[in-house]
Amino acid sequence: MMMRSCYRPLERCFERINGDGLLWHMDLKPHASGDFSIAVVQANSSLEDQSQVFTSPSATYVGVYDGHGGPEASRFVNRHLFSYLHKFSKEQGGLSSDVIKRAFHATEEDFIQLVKRSLPAMPKIASVGSCCLVGAISEGELYVANLGDSRAVLGRRGFDAEKSSVVAERLSTDHNVSCEEVRKEVESLHPDDQDIVVHIRGVWRIKGIIQVSRSIGDAYLKKPEFNRDPIFQRYGNLVPLKRPVLTAEPSIVTRSIRPHDLFLIFASDGLWEQLSDQSAVEMVFKNPRAGIAKRLVQAALQEAAKKREMRYKDIQKIEKGIRRYFHDDITVIVIYLDHQKESFHSKGTLGSITAPVDIFSFNSDDAEENQVIEAF
Repeated sequence: MMMRSCYRPLERCFERINGDGLLWHMDLKPHASGDFSIAVVQANSSLEDQSQVFTSPSATYVGVYDGHGGPEASRFVNRHLFSYLHKFSKEQGGLSSDVIKRAFHATEEDFIQLVKRSLPAMPKIASVGSCCLVGAISEGELYVANLGDSRAVLGRRGFDAEKSSVVAERLSTDHNVSCEEVRKEVESLHPDDQDIVVHIRGVWRIKGIIQVSRSIGDAYLKKPEFNRDPIFQRYGNLVPLKRPVLTAEPSIVTRSIRPHDLFLIFASDGLWEQLSDQSAVEMVFKNPRAGIAKRLVQAALQEAAKKREMRYKDIQKIEKGIRRYFHDDITVIVIYLDHQKESFHSKGTLGSITAPVDIFSFNSDDAEENQVIEAF
């Protein structure tokens, strides 16, 4: 243990000199039905991606929260959502779609209340929001819930008629108006507003402001009173609202885990901007487990560099804030499903992994790791 603690500061120093000082990773940890790997790279001045994994002998929870307008909403979700999941699942005797919806709604309501209290001192908080992607494995069932455009993709074995030995199956819905189906959904909810979705500078945006149609936070796009508030009017974009233009109602997919299901990739849109679903699952399938999330992040960064006709090692030298012009914050969590090799519950221990709140200031190769979460 002493050797380990002495080694890590040297490792971090070496990575800052020779590698990417804004990249944090955890190579491999056990959960109830396999292993998981997690990695995060920071691009913004303050890391807006937040993420966590909770493990117990009977369940595994995964959260990826991609903030926008600031880190406050994603950090809030990171601190509160899993506690509500536990509370409501205990009350209802187990996990369900209804439990997940209640946890999302309670987190949203609490954050909106925080916005109201904080508005006089911090008016910008009314325009801060977060995408929210949650995965839960319990009793052989998989639940995937999301708001926004973070994405969960399943890697499964290909069937005889399929060309690839591993196939990507998208489990979440991208709530982004760049998708025609989402644009039509938003327009159908606002038939009296011809400008509800606007094409501006080559991108579709709701009211010309935001691409995602569902989120936690973004209070000024959900509550007309914030737009009327004199304090916020001095700070924010004035968007006359007849009704909310965003919602916090999650899309939820439930399915039984099947023998051909191999692994799950949960990632913020920073990954999917660079890699296709299929290329990501093939990379996981063809490479060793240890460090697989880091490998995916690095592959995304290599693609981002290629688009700018740069080398990856040149992007590594760019400091946070400025780096956002080259790529987004990226979070990746890979969950392996080993139900065929070992029985469920055989490996799981009670604990939590929370990625650093800010990679640059954290300056560490270790996550915040608690063997027992107080709320659980």
